[in-house]
Amino acid sequence: MPERSESDSRKLLRRLRDMLSVPGKGQDRLDQITHLIADSMKTEVCSIYLFRDPETLELCATEGLRKESVHQTRMKLGEGLVGRVARLGQPVNTANAPAEKGFRYMPETGEEIYSSFLGVPIQRVGEKLGVLVVQSKTARQFSEDEIYALDVVAMVLAEMTELGAFIGDDGAMKALHKQPVLFRGSSGQEGAAEGRVWLHEPRVVVTNPVADDPLTEIDRIRAAVGELRVSIDDLLEAEQLDKDQKQVLEAYRMFAHSRGWLRRMEEDIMRGLSAEAAVEKEQSAARSRMEQVPDQYLRERLQDLDDLSNRLLRILTGQGKDTGAEMPENPVLVARNIGPAELLDYGRKLKGVVLEEGSVGSHAAIVARALAIPLVINASRVTSEALNGDPILVDGDQGIVHLRPEETVARAFRDKIAMQAEAQKRYASLRDLPATTTCGTTIALHMNAGLMADLPSLEGSGADGVGLFRTELQFLIRSKMPQRAELARLYARVMDAAKGKRVAFRTLDIGSDKVLPYMKPPEEPNPAMGWRAVRVGLDKPGVMRMQVQALIRAAAGRPLTIMFPLITEFSEFQAARAHVLRELHRERSLGHPVPERIEIGAMLETPSLAYAPRAFFELTDFISVGGNDLKQFFFAADRENELVRRRYDTLNLSFLAFLEQIVARCAETGTPLSFCGEDAGRPIEALALAAIGFRALSMRPASVGPVKALLRRVNLSEARAVIDRARAEGAESARPLLMDWLATQSGT
Repeated sequence: MPERSESDSRKLLRRLRDMLSVPGKGQDRLDQITHLIADSMKTEVCSIYLFRDPETLELCATEGLRKESVHQTRMKLGEGLVGRVARLGQPVNTANAPAEKGFRYMPETGEEIYSSFLGVPIQRVGEKLGVLVVQSKTARQFSEDEIYALDVVAMVLAEMTELGAFIGDDGAMKALHKQPVLFRGSSGQEGAAEGRVWLHEPRVVVTNPVADDPLTEIDRIRAAVGELRVSIDDLLEAEQLDKDQKQVLEAYRMFAHSRGWLRRMEEDIMRGLSAEAAVEKEQSAARSRMEQVPDQYLRERLQDLDDLSNRLLRILTGQGKDTGAEMPENPVLVARNIGPAELLDYGRKLKGVVLEEGSVGSHAAIVARALAIPLVINASRVTSEALNGDPILVDGDQGIVHLRPEETVARAFRDKIAMQAEAQKRYASLRDLPATTTCGTTIALHMNAGLMADLPSLEGSGADGVGLFRTELQFLIRSKMPQRAELARLYARVMDAAKGKRVAFRTLDIGSDKVLPYMKPPEEPNPAMGWRAVRVGLDKPGVMRMQVQALIRAAAGRPLTIMFPLITEFSEFQAARAHVLRELHRERSLGHPVPERIEIGAMLETPSLAYAPRAFFELTDFISVGGNDLKQFFFAADRENELVRRRYDTLNLSFLAFLEQIVARCAETGTPLSFCGEDAGRPIEALALAAIGFRALSMRPASVGPVKALLRRVNLSEARAVIDRARAEGAESARPLLMDWLATQSGT
């Protein structure tokens, strides 16, 4: 790279920085920038196009094109050469723009006399802000040095944008982290919350994108990379790392020792960027490549480079995870992802959680449900946009997040929260009343739990007991296998807190999306249908034996209820039940107290178990239909797949007919039956389940009130008749007719 071009690039960046340091209106600054760049690069035209919405670019400033086209010329993402740059996040360089495929002629700009075109994206760590363009009458290809120089200028423009350099009275350019943003994700846990952002890993804000002394910056980047390499080597020497963790760190080490990575950053610095801005430029390039790479393995490797860049930025700036900032009032946690133990550390102080990744069955979702915290998952790029302290609204019902909302949106949201609070007051008045319908049928309403923190909800919600206590959470939040005595103490405290009400302990349900940090999962093409739940317990009898012993000792003579997850055939239940009976015999022979009464049940989560021999229904003490898994297997719709998980209706008449078969088989043998899962906590679904014969439902604590309120107002015989009418009419779902019928019911 010639020294002259390096000096010219640094000179341009310094002129740009000096110009931006003078107070001015946003539009004036943009106009000055286009003039400065055109002058420095000896081109007739320089234009800045910015996103007005995620799909639309607008010409916001120009030197050389007609001024009247500013704020009038717009194009869609991917439209024309400018739209192509924005969509791909890559430069477009051509000597004959009109001849390029996809060229769009915009007569209002007067650009027909310009042949050469160079456009580069204005982006910061993957955030696409717009496109920077230079054009010339002379037909020529721009050189690599010119492309590089314009790319670096675009990088600095993006950095200055974050610092609010283009915000003036006219609001010509939207500043990052200043404007309202709507994120559409997925619901991980229902509920609504208003609060302030608390970033799990605060973003690094670069305040010095332009270098004064390139050699000093080179020394800084080399020292920081050296420190990064040492820290990774230290982590790799840790004895407690499993194979997967070591593989990730090995990938980190490979990138950290990459000569190409360091060389590119040093070249960026010699072009005029500071060390921090050079890191972010390479990080932005990695993000752009990530969006274009279809191969999952390569995407994960680019993700490693992205994470490594964040580590390097924290070293350079001294901005560690603990920035010293105080958690705001009503904090809403925002993170790319988070483990169950880390989320539990925050506890109930959080008003809500927003994640870029995650799934409805993830550890974080399970903990959020246990803590009754609204959760939105798959909120793409939220960590890039949010800053600590930003106002935020979390709509867990719709899977929507409003960041820095406008006041009209905030007022409407507060009205929604107030209405929900008023409804909760009405439900509280029903707390001590049974869920008895107008036809005299009483439905037992139980709650789901998994933490000690859930148990106070047992009394407050008015639930009749705990229909499902998830024991795997105590395994998931630890770095090593819990001890028997430790589990026994926990289970005893759960029984104590239940104050004599029935608690159904589900044995360890791991596998699929629930992976223990200290147990390497097998590589499976479809984990949801693989080695999980009771299958793990039967193949690793030591773990099952330890947990059953802990449960027996926790009972200390009190009644005990144990149920096994994902039983698919009679022999599995027989084998699992035999484990419990053996441990009962062993504890009795040791002189330890055994439960005065024990129930051993099964979760019916696969269609196969509905057709098990009659002997199974006679042997099991109770059956709990695990609605979440059963529905996904019935419809062949993965509940972790956002494309299909909401596609199929619980009130589909085929599914209801299948559930009626289970009700009938349990009635023949007098086997107690309940329905457990998300659908049990939705009032309309709960009504339908009660109408077809379920007399016990288990749900999250917050759902007990709404379900009880509806059940106490309806006649189940009439509801059943509506379902039968829908079937007779050949409907696919009973929902429309049930909704119409409910609308005619007094007080519903």
